[in-house]
Amino acid sequence: MKKYLTADPDIEDRDFVSCIDELPLWSAPFGLSLLEKIEMKAGLRVLDVGCGLGFPLIEIAQRLGNSCKVTGIDPWETALDRIRLKLEQNTITNVEVLNTRAESMPFANASFDLIVSNNGLNNVQDLDQAFQECSRVAAQGAQFVIVQNLDGTMIEFYSLFEKVLAGKQLSGATDAMKRHIYQKRRPVGEIVEMLEKGRFGNIVTEEHLFYLRFLDASAFFNHSLIRFWFCDSWKNLVKPEFQEEVFTLLEFELNRIAAEKGEIRMSVPYVVMDCRKM
Repeated sequence: MKKYLTADPDIEDRDFVSCIDELPLWSAPFGLSLLEKIEMKAGLRVLDVGCGLGFPLIEIAQRLGNSCKVTGIDPWETALDRIRLKLEQNTITNVEVLNTRAESMPFANASFDLIVSNNGLNNVQDLDQAFQECSRVAAQGAQFVIVQNLDGTMIEFYSLFEKVLAGKQLSGATDAMKRHIYQKRRPVGEIVEMLEKGRFGNIVTEEHLFYLRFLDASAFFNHSLIRFWFCDSWKNLVKPEFQEEVFTLLEFELNRIAAEKGEIRMSVPYVVMDCRKM
């Protein structure tokens, strides 16, 4: 009998329940745009660079089906274990995940027909080398779809951060903040140049925008997305002896905005790049 006709999920199984509610809201807008761009064909060999906890890796594997083989790479081994549990619980068999870095992939030349990265490549140590590796493992005509947030991400926060740092005469921290933004969110033009250097052509870019909304500064700083994935980098831009004072001032400024406007809105612009290996 067909597998989907025999599905009998155990909704009291903790592993199963933990895997069916698995999509981070932060990843969703980027990933949905990526999923709209991929060209579906039978027999595709797919690579997800920086697959993290498994989105859109698992979604792509399920949408393409078992004629296609999907491989995910990430240096975060604990996250890969989480993916393996999701694959087991959802009985998905066309996915393999490997603990490796984008700068040195253990694949033969021309191994993949479709390469994707959903806010993954902007976290590598050597972006130029990562693009060269993507080019090496891409077959001729392979599609390459990249999504990443842009340097205007949460500009409302960074503008306040710069104002507070300037007021405390912490110019070194301001410079460090600008380097941090550049390192994580390269300008679109630079990414296009790297793609062209890697012999990718027919490059189409689309820019999009969504907002993150918070009631006040406390809600903003204590939200798990901000607390776990942004605050540590922000904190480390400021010397320990100034951190408490700087962030108290930031809370004050954000609460002033919240009182005036009824909420805090953070812009998240992002770009989708769709190209082909020439």
